Amino acid sequence: MASGPLSWGIALAISAAAAALMLAAKSLVVRRLGRIAESTPGHLDDIAVQVLARTHPLFMVSAGLYLGTLALALPARSELLVSHGLVVGLLLQMALWGDCGLREWLRHYRQSPRGRNAASSTSTAALGFFARAALWLLIALMVMDNLGVNITTLIASLGIGGIAVALALQNILGDIFSSLSIVLDKPFVIGDFIIVDDVVGTVEYVGLKTTRLRSLGGEQIIFSNSDLLKSRIRNYQHMQTRRIAFAIGVTYQTSAEQLRALPAIISGIVGAQAHTSFERAHFKEFAASSLNFEVVYHVDSADYGVYMHIQQEVNLALFERFAREGIAFAHPISMVQQLTPAAQAA
Repeated sequence: MASGPLSWGIALAISAAAAALMLAAKSLVVRRLGRIAESTPGHLDDIAVQVLARTHPLFMVSAGLYLGTLALALPARSELLVSHGLVVGLLLQMALWGDCGLREWLRHYRQSPRGRNAASSTSTAALGFFARAALWLLIALMVMDNLGVNITTLIASLGIGGIAVALALQNILGDIFSSLSIVLDKPFVIGDFIIVDDVVGTVEYVGLKTTRLRSLGGEQIIFSNSDLLKSRIRNYQHMQTRRIAFAIGVTYQTSAEQLRALPAIISGIVGAQAHTSFERAHFKEFAASSLNFEVVYHVDSADYGVYMHIQQEVNLALFERFAREGIAFAHPISMVQQLTPAAQAA
């Protein structure tokens, strides 16, 4: 077909009609599928609707222009440019579809019962980022290959240059790989109560470079992921029971009979508390100003508040029982001795 004014007019008409038809079809299909998806329990159709809705108008316009050029007799170079342009547009549109599909799937997964736990929340946040980054990288390589770039040589040159970049960014890359280690190995997840060296707090966020803790004082504490994994981490979230050890000191005026009775007294008081399992109570040592007993028991709950309530009840009961038995708690005593005049003169 000749490329005269009439041909260009026909081509423009075809392009406009095709673009308008695709835009109308997209709107109609999205509305119809949206109504169907609302009445079904699954989420795959919801994802499909969101993916179709991400069809960009520029892609449909470019597809319409390509259909219009079929009515023209273009030079071979122009036809090649048009076809390459359409392929690039299609690849970018596929990237938008894939990116939207990944984000919607992750969103539905997080809202499901299996995805609501802290471990899944930590994993999907990082893995979702890496999946989307890999998708866009793959599409970028395909676009460059379609435009005639030798991606094999490019990848080889990037590999050489990547060594220098990796050396310059080794701290950042270390944090990124540490975040991946946290996601896969799960030493802790969002919501865990942990101690890092002398810092105590609850994990609020695990990112690509940093992890954030909310301390008991309320402030937010930020660690780089690589520094965090180099530290000793104590995770209290997975603790099932608590082993409690505490000491009691009585005065040296306590009689031998009272000392022998103390383990049984302590055992009865601790054993009477709910959620406890008494282990032992022993006369441990002669201290400078006290006779010390060591007491050990277990609490079948990891809740710190439960432990503190039990310890409070034990302490109150011990105070009341010791008062009835005439047993005095020991405390440091300072004695001041005044010298006589003769002693001072000596």
